[in-house]
Amino acid sequence: MAASAAITAAIRLSNPLTSSSASSSSSSSSFSSSISPFNFNNFASPVTPVKSFSVNCTLTREPVPAAPVSMESDPTGWQRPDTFGRYGKFGGKYVPETLMYALSELETAFHSLSNDEKFQAELAGILKDYVGRESPLYFAERLSEHYKRPNGEGPDIYLKREDLNHTGAHKINNAVAQTLLAKRLGKNRIIAETGAGQHGVATATVCARFGLQCIVYMGAQDMERQALNVFRMRLLGAEVRAVHSGTATLKDATSEAIRDWVTNVETTHYILGSVAGPHPYPMMVREFHAVIGKETRKQALEKWGGKPDVLVACVGGGSNAMGLFHEFINEKDVRLIGVEAAGFGLDSGKHAATLTRGEVGVLHGAMSYLLQDEDGQIVEPHSISAGLDYPGVGPEHSFLKDKGRAEYYSVTDEEALEAFKRLSQLEGIIPALETSHALAYLEKLCPTLPNGTKVVVNCSGRGDKDVHTAIKHLQV
Repeated sequence: MAASAAITAAIRLSNPLTSSSASSSSSSSSFSSSISPFNFNNFASPVTPVKSFSVNCTLTREPVPAAPVSMESDPTGWQRPDTFGRYGKFGGKYVPETLMYALSELETAFHSLSNDEKFQAELAGILKDYVGRESPLYFAERLSEHYKRPNGEGPDIYLKREDLNHTGAHKINNAVAQTLLAKRLGKNRIIAETGAGQHGVATATVCARFGLQCIVYMGAQDMERQALNVFRMRLLGAEVRAVHSGTATLKDATSEAIRDWVTNVETTHYILGSVAGPHPYPMMVREFHAVIGKETRKQALEKWGGKPDVLVACVGGGSNAMGLFHEFINEKDVRLIGVEAAGFGLDSGKHAATLTRGEVGVLHGAMSYLLQDEDGQIVEPHSISAGLDYPGVGPEHSFLKDKGRAEYYSVTDEEALEAFKRLSQLEGIIPALETSHALAYLEKLCPTLPNGTKVVVNCSGRGDKDVHTAIKHLQV
């Protein structure tokens, strides 16, 4: 729900004076905990619920004061997130009390994983042997040549090939890790939401691998334009539930998944697919995708003896972008560029450019930028890409925008389709329409870059799923 007129709500939070949760480190993907490490194999929910207290929270369309966190211009001093799950004023836990204990349990379990060598070894083994990591950092020679200026100068463009992962996108990094976590928590029923279908396919794939029940919520409109992925999910044994409410897209699928979780929280784990939602999901999903940026740093050092100058990724909820950006946020000489969906154009009212045109509000359990009208009601987004067709964005992206650490731009459906065709014909790689938005922004970016600038574009997914959509719009 978006925040409209001032609303006062009582929210149950774990008492920070007695909570066992530890602060997150802002400079490392390893998290420490103030509790003693425990054996995950013997993990059991405590009988006595965590002590809690009431906090009155006013949601308003007026400017929201920042939380009392360190806000130095040096990124190494930023808390991402603080102990309340906030990135500045963004993030938090705006959820029914029914879910508060589950979120606290999830956060405690997540923090303990950094000290669980057995879990880390199992995860690393599956990512290597089942997912196929590490994914290549590929020099796109002909695409780079395409952007050379008449004097022969221009940037060098590399693609981080997440499209080569098992299931064809970055989404499986998070799906594998969360499924392993759910197993350790003793939850054998898995639910997920999906827009483009890639997260749904990844979740269904991992559930098949581990023999878990899988239910995927998907908007009816998205099911129509992503029929191939719907079939893949069902083939993998998942139940795909069509959502007809609202706009019948990703927002509504997410809402239905949350309703299911509220009802079945004791037996069910919700594998949220992006860096959105209530804490600890934005932090947790970011960390499970941080392997993208870590590999990029290592591969860049091997290929040219340095680090990237510019990172480019598409942004819907923002998981693939955050997975690439996180490793480099503390290094201000690396530009971070997120590309949103401008749909039919920013002035058309038919777009999904949340960071470009949105206002602060609350949706799906977190405060972030949203597309909303004057009454605080969610505005229907539009993108030719089902994965970017979302009216919100991850809270950390909102934080990075306000801090000026990351830049966010948008490209239209038409520009994305041209990029879809361009990469296919120049490099023999058919990208997802989501990825095509990032590739399209190169048309504006490359002419401004000095010769030899090292640009890494996150090729977040392959385009097999989008061919049916592209056929309706492209002449080839």
